[in-house]
Amino acid sequence: MTTATATVLDPRDPDDLRTLHRLRRSPGITVLDTLSRQRRTLAEVVPTPDAAVLDEAPRWIHYPWRHTLVHLLGPTGFRLLRLDRNRNKITAAEQDRLREVRIGVVGLSVGHAVAHTLALEGLCGTLHLADFDTLDLSNLNRIPAGILDLGERKTDVAARRIAELDPYLDVRCRPEGVTADSADDFVAGVDLVVEECDSLDVKVLIREAARRHRVPVIMETSDRGLLDVERFDLDPERPLFHGAAGVVTSDRVAGLSTHDKVPYVMAILGADQVSSRFAASMVEVDRTVSTWPQLGGDVALGGATVAAAVRRWARGDALPSGRVRIDVDGVLDGLADPGQADPGQAVPEQATVPGPVEVAQPADRAVDRIAHWARRAPSGGNVQPWFVETADESLTVTLDPARTSGLDVRRRGSAVAVGAAVLNARIAAAHEGLSATDTVVDLGDDVVRAEVVLGGGAVCREEAELFPAMSTRGTNRHHGRPQPLDTTTAAALLGAAEAEGCRWVCSDDRSTLAAIGEILAESDRVRYLTQHLHAEMMSELRWPGDADPDTGIDVATLGLDRTDLVKLDVARRPEVMRHLAEWDTGSALGDDSRDRLAATSAVGLVLVDGDRAADFVRGGRAVQRVWITAERHGLAVHPVSPVFLYARDDSEFRALAPRHADHLARLRRELTGLLVVDPATSIALVVRLSHGAAPALRSRRRRV
Repeated sequence: MTTATATVLDPRDPDDLRTLHRLRRSPGITVLDTLSRQRRTLAEVVPTPDAAVLDEAPRWIHYPWRHTLVHLLGPTGFRLLRLDRNRNKITAAEQDRLREVRIGVVGLSVGHAVAHTLALEGLCGTLHLADFDTLDLSNLNRIPAGILDLGERKTDVAARRIAELDPYLDVRCRPEGVTADSADDFVAGVDLVVEECDSLDVKVLIREAARRHRVPVIMETSDRGLLDVERFDLDPERPLFHGAAGVVTSDRVAGLSTHDKVPYVMAILGADQVSSRFAASMVEVDRTVSTWPQLGGDVALGGATVAAAVRRWARGDALPSGRVRIDVDGVLDGLADPGQADPGQAVPEQATVPGPVEVAQPADRAVDRIAHWARRAPSGGNVQPWFVETADESLTVTLDPARTSGLDVRRRGSAVAVGAAVLNARIAAAHEGLSATDTVVDLGDDVVRAEVVLGGGAVCREEAELFPAMSTRGTNRHHGRPQPLDTTTAAALLGAAEAEGCRWVCSDDRSTLAAIGEILAESDRVRYLTQHLHAEMMSELRWPGDADPDTGIDVATLGLDRTDLVKLDVARRPEVMRHLAEWDTGSALGDDSRDRLAATSAVGLVLVDGDRAADFVRGGRAVQRVWITAERHGLAVHPVSPVFLYARDDSEFRALAPRHADHLARLRRELTGLLVVDPATSIALVVRLSHGAAPALRSRRRRV
């Protein structure tokens, strides 16, 4: 009988080198050397491994039962490459911790599948295998071995298969199985036991030892996928088998006949829960069948089920004592036609969607028509954070404190929206042949009210000329064509901001835009990974069939193709973002901003002196005037709202995203530094400008 242990040879060791030379001269030895390919693949791992890993000395592995020498990466590089495709269902950090775990498997029928799956996923650093039996032809319906293994010890068959998967994994075999004399020693040497033996005596012995040593026990019974967990590590006083078999001890079952053990076994399995075919077969034992049935597929499922439980246990996730059935046959009874669908069809293709034309509702009074256009002003997330009320010769736009969000620090973004609504009202009034004068009243608690008084003065012809552009103004999120702004357009944008007492800074330098793209991308990542910000962002989106389509942002206006819309559908899931936040990853979440900035002509900031609500109202007027002016000059306008936009001090950054406060403050400094802006200056809005086609859709507004 040949050994079950592969020999790891390090050519740097003189003794190993002599052994290697001897083996290579031996007749009948096969040499398998794919090291160069392994190294190429290792170098392609993302992120690129450290130089120490790439330069790690390789090893030669001798498999005596195969008469083969295999050239392999060293242990660190081998594990990194072999387990690379586990990430991030198992993270690299989790994989490192799992290398310290010791697991014992008792019984190597179902246990063979369990042990191999544990090794396959890298869920332990040491495997203890125990089974006294040898492989019989009747085992080959459920043990993935071959006829060349017949008569071999089950421990050897399992250990060899694992060694051919991972020769660096420490596998220790007990071919004598577990007995009353060795149970304590076996259990004390592991962190978790998977019990898969047929013997009731050994089942009880294992649990008694596990209770003494406070070691958890997992059992999987292949019929109807029964998974059983006993957390003796958390509750060493708990009854064996959850008390399902009553008070059972090794002394009590030791002298029982097979016939007398049946009630215990069926109580453990749950006689009323086993499958009908299993139960019917039990009736036929020793008559038309020799023993109870087990299927290879059920056994393979057991390996997967136990592996899932071990992952939860090792991560510290919830895994209480108890039992559950993963019944595949039962699940298949519920097969149903999900209906045919074309991926992404829920959101129509952007190019084929006609844009609705919204016109002012017929109104007898000019003030009501003016109010309509005030309500058409832009706002962050299209939340429309205002009450617009009319009187005979005036209208008021009052900030609605209930319509705010986490990004709307001290309601500064809402104040900007109020300012945009005020300018719309002034432009609409001029179009009606009326003068308009606005005043802003601070109501306290960062709430403002703007009053627009109509008539009593000269009509502003310049504002009247803005009406056609104002009435068709809309957000254009298309990527566009990047090209520099002409001097006339640049001067007009500057003049638009200054007309409202604000400032405008802008850059069309490609390297600067690329750097801004990285800043905005990182801001997007933080927004996705911060739970309340992610929830608010997703609540702003409107998908086909959603309630309240008159607020928020219709996903069809985002300028995304169907593939990107499918990605967005995944990004809506908070549990997905929670994992990325835990891993501090998710750089791809900012790709959309990077891509858009690469297709951008310029990025500009509307700046305002002061940080009172009234100052941001003024900034909102400037934002709207710049926006209208840009569209009059043929530019597509896309306002962008980095997370840090309205935060000005450390406490406000912490309120936005406690884990990322310092990072957000740094991003804001980087943005203002790129555009040579005093970091203390208030930013009303960041605007992306590009040259491109008009948007197919426009956002809707709340009905009055």
